[in-house]
Parts: sequence; C-alpha cells; structure tokens
Amino acid sequence: MSALDLTPAAAPAPLQRRILRHALMETRLILRNSEQLLLALVIPLGLIAAGVLVGDRFGVAREPFVASVIALGLWSSGFTSPAITTAFERRYGVLERLVATPLRRADLLAGKATMIAALALGQAVVLVLAGLLLGWAPAPLLAQVLVTVAVVPLALVAFAGLALSLAGRASAELTLGLANLVYLLGAAGGLLVPVATFPAWARPLVGLLPTTALGETLRNLATGAFDPLPLLVVLVWAVAAVALARKVFRWIS
Repeated sequence: MSALDLTPAAAPAPLQRRILRHALMETRLILRNSEQLLLALVIPLGLIAAGVLVGDRFGVAREPFVASVIALGLWSSGFTSPAITTAFERRYGVLERLVATPLRRADLLAGKATMIAALALGQAVVLVLAGLLLGWAPAPLLAQVLVTVAVVPLALVAFAGLALSLAGRASAELTLGLANLVYLLGAAGGLLVPVATFPAWARPLVGLLPTTALGETLRNLATGAFDPLPLLVVLVWAVAAVALARKVFRWIS
C-alpha cells in the first residue's frame, strides 16, 4: 500500500479556470439583483411591446425602434450594471478580499467581461425573440450582419472598460448616480435617438460615441442599410477603455 501524500497543492488554478469561476460567481450575483434585471429585461421588453403594438399611432417605425431598444438593453448590461455592482463590491471589501487570492487584476477584468458577454448574449436572444413574436421583421444585409457580429462584442468591451474605470475610482454613491445619469445620456446619445435627428453640427460628434455606433449598427441591420464606420469607432473605444481600466482600476476604496 502506497503512503498517503498530504503535501499541499499550493499552485493556483489555471488561468482559464480562474476566469471562468469568477465569471460564474459574477453571473450568479447579477441574476439575484432585481434592479439589474429590471434594466436588462423588464424595461426593454416593455418598450418593445409598446413600440410594436402602439408605435404606429405615434409615427414610430417598428424595425429601427426595436433595434434601438435592443441596443439600449446591451448598454445597460455592458455599462450600468457592472459599474454599480463593482463599485459596491469595492465599498464592502469584496474586491479587497479577492486581492488575497490568485485572481489578478487582468483576471478580474476578464471574468467580468466574460460575465457581461454571457448576460448580453442571453439578453439579446430574449429581446430578439420577443420582437419577432410581436411582429418585428428586420431585413438585414449579409455585409451588415458581419459588421454587427464585430461591433456588438467590441461595444460591450468598451462599455465594460468604461464601467470598471468609473467603479474603480469613484465612491459607490457617486458611481450609482453617475452610472444612471450616463445611462440616460447614452440612451439619448445615439441608442434610442438616431444620429439623423440631431442638428447637422452635432452629428459628427454624436457619431463618435460608442453608444451611437452600437445603435446605428443595429438599426442598419434591421432596416437593410450598410455602414462599416461604427466598427472603427467601437474598435478605438474598446482599446482605449480597456487600457484605461487597467491603468486606473483600484481594488479598495
């Protein structure tokens, strides 16, 4: 009979496992938060139902409106939710305790990004199915489908980077207020409101926002238009936002 080996296995888990475990923990915490579910699903579903069922009476075009609401939902999942959650994790010392684990800053950011991607995917599926069941009939071009496949994940990366940059520096109370304010500004800045409705002098500036890039991409997808420019916009924002988050993010308040 061989001797029992009680030597501690002190090595950390592999990188992929660390990120996956952290992403699963983050996902469970988000799904337990009714406020975040309200922003991610309940409000967008209500807007889609209202736009499809009664939007014609107010001159609201069905196809671009539903696409805009889907973009709004992705914005809440990519920015507002992780910003508020992370800020309160810092306040209550959750991140401070994670410092003592093998989870590094890059692992934390990757885990949160994985959580955001998973939730956004599920959210998009629910919202698209709801729109289709209510009569939404997008007419996408293949080229725009390819652009959308690239723009959506890059936009989520940009949103997450901005969220963690805010939550990693500001207090929880300040982050809560700013995140909700920025959520509303983003909704008005290209997500629900198309660029074409802005004054001519403001369109170039609004067109450089990542929220506008996502909103215009999904509206183009729904209406059969093609525009690759938003891909460049979100690519620049994603790179800059991730670099900023890695630079300014702090584990403790």
